[in-house]
Amino acid sequence: MSDAPRTATAAIGSASSRGAVLGAMFLMATSAIGPGFIVQTTTFTAQLGAAFAFAVLVSILIDIAVQLNVWRVIGVSQRRAHELGNLVAPGVGWVLAGLVVLGGLVFNIGNVGGTGLGTDAMLGLDAKLGGAMSAAIAIAVFLSRRAGVALDRIVVVLGAVMIAMTAYVAFASGPPVGEALRNTVLPEQVDFLVITTLIGGTVGGYITYAGAHRLLDSGLTGPRNVGAISRSSVTGIVVTGVMRVLLFLAVLGVVAGGVTLAGENPAASAFSAAAGQVGLRVFGVILWAASITSVIGAAYTSVSFVTSRGTTARTRNLLTVGFIALSAVSYLLVGSAPVTLLVFAGAFNGLILPIGFTVVLWIAWRRHDLLGGYRYPRPLLAAGVLAWLVSLYLGYSALTGLANL
Repeated sequence: MSDAPRTATAAIGSASSRGAVLGAMFLMATSAIGPGFIVQTTTFTAQLGAAFAFAVLVSILIDIAVQLNVWRVIGVSQRRAHELGNLVAPGVGWVLAGLVVLGGLVFNIGNVGGTGLGTDAMLGLDAKLGGAMSAAIAIAVFLSRRAGVALDRIVVVLGAVMIAMTAYVAFASGPPVGEALRNTVLPEQVDFLVITTLIGGTVGGYITYAGAHRLLDSGLTGPRNVGAISRSSVTGIVVTGVMRVLLFLAVLGVVAGGVTLAGENPAASAFSAAAGQVGLRVFGVILWAASITSVIGAAYTSVSFVTSRGTTARTRNLLTVGFIALSAVSYLLVGSAPVTLLVFAGAFNGLILPIGFTVVLWIAWRRHDLLGGYRYPRPLLAAGVLAWLVSLYLGYSALTGLANL
C-alpha cells in the first residue's frame, strides 16, 4: 500500500516534467514565430521566389548549431545565461540581461500590436481593443494557480494551430514544390543578407534563451540528461523550420500565380489571394497566435534574466505580469513602438547573440567545472564556432546600425 502513493507521485512528476519539456520546445519555436517572422518570410518569398528555399535551409542549419550548444551548456550546467556570463567574467551576465530586457520590452510593444492586427483580421475588432484583450489573456496565464502548466499548454496548442492553418493555406495556394526543392540545393539566387536576417529573427535576442531557460524549470537537466536536452533543442528548431517552410510555400504559390502582394500588408494579401475571405480570417488567427505567444515568450524570458533559481514562482509571475502590462499600456498610448526604438532594439538583439554565444562556447571549451566535469563533444563545439562567426557578422551589422543612429 505504501508504494502506491509514491508511484502515483512519480507518475505525476514525470508527466509534469514532460509537459515542461514540450512547453520549452514550443516556447522557443513560438517565440521565434512572431509578427516579424511572418512579415520577413512573406517579403523575402515575394522578393526571391523559389530561391528563398536555400536561405530557409541554411538558416535552419545554423539555428540548430546555435540551439544545440545553448541548450546543452545551459541544461548541463543548470544555470541561466546571465548567471553563466557573470561566472565567466564579472558583469558580462548583467550586460546581457540589460540588452535582453530592453530589447524584449520594445519588441513586446510590437507583439501586442500584432495581436491587435490579428483580432482585426480575424474578427473585425478595433486593433487597440484586440491588443488590450490579448494582453489580458497573457496576463491571466501568469496569474493562474498553475502558471507553468498554463504557459506550456497555451504555447503548444497555439503552435499546433498555427502550423495546421498555415498548412491548409499552403495546400490551397498550390505552390510549385518541385521548383522549391530544386532551389533548396541548387539556388538560382543567393542573398546572404536575407540569410543573416532570418538567423537574427529566429535565434536573435531573447529567442536564443527562451526554450533553454524554460527547460531549467522541467528538471530535465544535468549531464545525465544530455540526450534528452539535445533532442528537445533540435525539435524546437524543427518546429520553427516547419512553420517557415509552410509559410514560404503558401506565399510562393500565390506569387508564382502572378499575384502582386499589397505593400502595406503583404502577408494578409497572400492569404486572401490563396483562400479568399476564409484565408484572411485564417491569417488573422495565425497572426494573433504568433503574436500572443511572442508576448508570453518575450515576457517570460526577459524576466528570467533578472531573477534567479532562488526567486519564488509568485515573484517571477508578478514580474512577468508587470512586464506584459507595461508593454500593453505603451502600445495603447503610442499605437506602436516608435521606429527609432525598434531600430535600437533590433541592434541590441544583434549584439545579444555574439555576446551570449561567446560565453556558451567558452564554457564548452574551457570551463568543464561549470558542466560538472562533462566532456563536451568537439564536433558540436566546431559547429558552434561556425555559427559564432555568423553571429559576429550580425553583431557588426548591429553596431553599424547604432552608429548610423
